[in-house]
Amino acid sequence: MRTTSRAPAFAIAGLPLSRPPALCERDAAAFDPVDGIWATIRREGIELVEREGIMAQPVTAALLRHASFADGLAGRLARKLADADLGEAPLAALIGEALADDPGIVRAAATDLAAVRDRDPACTDLVTPFLFFKGFLSLQAYRVAHWLWKRDREHLARYLQSRSSEVFGVDIHPAARIGCGIMIDHGTGLVIGETAVVEDDVSMLHGVTLGGTGKECGDRHPKIRRGVLLGAGAKVLGNIEVGEGAKVGAGSIVLDPVAPHTTVVGVPAKPVGAKLTSLPAFTMDQTLPPPEYTI
Repeated sequence: MRTTSRAPAFAIAGLPLSRPPALCERDAAAFDPVDGIWATIRREGIELVEREGIMAQPVTAALLRHASFADGLAGRLARKLADADLGEAPLAALIGEALADDPGIVRAAATDLAAVRDRDPACTDLVTPFLFFKGFLSLQAYRVAHWLWKRDREHLARYLQSRSSEVFGVDIHPAARIGCGIMIDHGTGLVIGETAVVEDDVSMLHGVTLGGTGKECGDRHPKIRRGVLLGAGAKVLGNIEVGEGAKVGAGSIVLDPVAPHTTVVGVPAKPVGAKLTSLPAFTMDQTLPPPEYTI
């Protein structure tokens, strides 16, 4: 269990909370996370090479030969996802097409990157998650697949989903709707179903499943509201809502709706303790309430 006291990218005090638009609808004029981020990543990459000369070639390929964050992101994803069937060059062109057509994908990626740096105590910079963190990279691969899915290019979207699952161990359906400022820690074994919704500023750890309860069709997956923290191995099943600022304990199985600012834990998960007074996605506090809680 880990906590961090670093200030989040978006300051959250206590309740009551003003709810910003969900699903990456922040005012781009008021907040542009892309501005200056690539210069910072490149500077950190150069400092990395100065410390570890053996990293000169991979850092040059991933960072220094690219002029912008969008170009670098397209190149990084293409390098990771390319295989014998779909090579790096055409894949980079495809991803570049998506990022050029929808700049919101680039802004979301930059916001996700800042979220990882701010919430993960094992990460102190931007270059590390950009180069190495499969939670971040798999989320950006999903964003491109989602762009394809919305344009009726479903088979190509599924191709990216399949490759991302093979490479990163993360399986996100291209039709799922995911906001920005998302932090996926570790990522291994994470599954997000077709009709799931994940709003902005959510944090989740490895082994999380946002799934259905059987063979039902239609809208059948969870709706995760803003600021939720999903602990390692948490399973949220069915078309249920986990309310804003809630916390789901590690290993829990959630079958019923979760009220906002509530901690649930157990199999099946039940509410414990008092209402939360901050967004747990930012604090990353995975501890349970004091012992006076009831199950």
